[in-house]
Amino acid sequence: MAVLALLVSIAAIVIALMAYERTGADVKLRQQVESLQQALDGARQETANALDRLEKRLRGTQERQR
Repeated sequence: MAVLALLVSIAAIVIALMAYERTGADVKLRQQVESLQQALDGARQETANALDRLEKRLRGTQERQR
């Protein structure tokens, strides 16, 4: 009977470890997604700034030509 209890407890530990790894991986994945979103937001803002500067330069040269 004790051997059966030991086997059941070992199986429970293995299942618990698998569940822990699975939830831990989700947290890591969420952190990676958030990190990528922040990087994309930064790149989007830099692109918007560059386009804004380009537009101002183009409009400035068009006004000078008139």
